[in-house]
Amino acid sequence: MRSQAHPTREIERTRLPNGVRVITERMPHVRSVSVGVYIGTGSREEEPHETGISHFVEHMVFKGTKNRSAEQIARSVDSLGGGLDAFTSKELVSYNVKILDEHLPQAFEIVADLVRNPLFEKNDIEKEKGVILEELKMEADNPEYLIHEIFSSNFWKGSALGRSILGTRQTIRSFDRDAVDKYYQEFYAPSNIVITAAGNLSHKHMLRLAEDRFADLKRRNCGPVRKLRSRTLH
Repeated sequence: MRSQAHPTREIERTRLPNGVRVITERMPHVRSVSVGVYIGTGSREEEPHETGISHFVEHMVFKGTKNRSAEQIARSVDSLGGGLDAFTSKELVSYNVKILDEHLPQAFEIVADLVRNPLFEKNDIEKEKGVILEELKMEADNPEYLIHEIFSSNFWKGSALGRSILGTRQTIRSFDRDAVDKYYQEFYAPSNIVITAAGNLSHKHMLRLAEDRFADLKRRNCGPVRKLRSRTLH
């Protein structure tokens, strides 16, 4: 039986002058677009007293920006019929949205606003501690989660990789605006940002959108000493 040749994938990459990377895959046979802004950080980069702060920052950007309230963030994507989501892993934080191709500019502006302009209000930080502590409590009652955490803590013993992405009761309660903003400023740097998009779009169009929202970010190093140390397992 003759095997069918795989169609050539239209993947293009561009790095902005400040270090932000833009990667797209054109898929003209669909009418949707999936866009993501990825930050090269996660629980792997955290010091012991910061355990869970990457996940905490991810939650906080949805609590309001300089341009939108938390309610406006939710409504703005819903009004486009899209889906806005985010997650934190051990090595990255993702902010992503799925929409019809015609709504790409509006949807990307919302995601860019989340990443670029979080407020980190003190009252919201205190409220979010309770939300994440409840999430931690629920996960602790999940056998699958518990087994994974026990395995990771022993397999990666002595490394940040072995610590919980959610954090601990002690670390979560200790977070304040200064700690959250310091971590954000350190890791949400141009050289640490990757913008991806796949669907019915052109690379040039996505590149223009990325330049409009991210080209003004000043180039700066992103915790090089911390990153090097986090990759040295003891």
